[in-house]
Amino acid sequence: MTTTFDEYERVLWDGRADAYDRGFALLTARTAGPLLDAAKVGAGTRVLDVGTGPGVVSREAVRRGAEVAAVDADPGMAETAARNVPGLDVRVAVLPDLPFADAEFEAVAGNFVINHVGDPDAALRELRRVLRPGGRLALTCWEMPGSGALGIVREAMDEAGVPWPDDVPVSPFMEYGERAAFGELVRAAGFGDVGVDPLDWHHVVDPEEWWESGALARVGSNGFVLARQEPATVARVKAVYDRIMTRYAVDGGKVSLPAHALLAYGTR
Repeated sequence: MTTTFDEYERVLWDGRADAYDRGFALLTARTAGPLLDAAKVGAGTRVLDVGTGPGVVSREAVRRGAEVAAVDADPGMAETAARNVPGLDVRVAVLPDLPFADAEFEAVAGNFVINHVGDPDAALRELRRVLRPGGRLALTCWEMPGSGALGIVREAMDEAGVPWPDDVPVSPFMEYGERAAFGELVRAAGFGDVGVDPLDWHHVVDPEEWWESGALARVGSNGFVLARQEPATVARVKAVYDRIMTRYAVDGGKVSLPAHALLAYGTR
């Protein structure tokens, strides 16, 4: 069953695959290794990469010798993943409806996808359905509230006085973006041996590239809202953004942005 949030997500990501691949995927790629480690993915593992995006996790799983299938809700993302990972079995599917039989996989991995579904509990139960008994689940999400790399554009918009539109929904996952709540959500879906670990790192990037590939490219809800604004408002937000970025300046004209995520894992 799709929700209003699911319908919004389809609009949000339509046509954004290439921009995401050039920018934000370089940030989220940092968690691919820990994610697959938590799912115990190695040579010969039959693994599902759910919400594959441009295929970052699938590419690493293939490198490890795993047997990989992947899904994404956005056709453009699925096409990008197929291009980035030659031979990948990638399909278009929207959680909580997966085109796979019961108990088909030894591992399921989802990199920053659970925060993009309208019904997180139903999504988790579907992921459990396609896992074999004893199979491993691993999921990442952003720690809430967003800070550093995740929250700078929103911080700039708030300071510049850009109101959040009433018709842009907040992710239903917001209440689960901390360790105890995330773990309980996974446990309530029927998983055992549940754990949640923090993942913290720094993303070094050119601040102009981060602005161009994210905010101006309409990637994510912040970019979606910013794209609705008049040029003068966008300029005002950019001025605040530039000032905020000075806090994170490092050598070479780049910035080092802190990123904070959570990695949850469990056994079917």
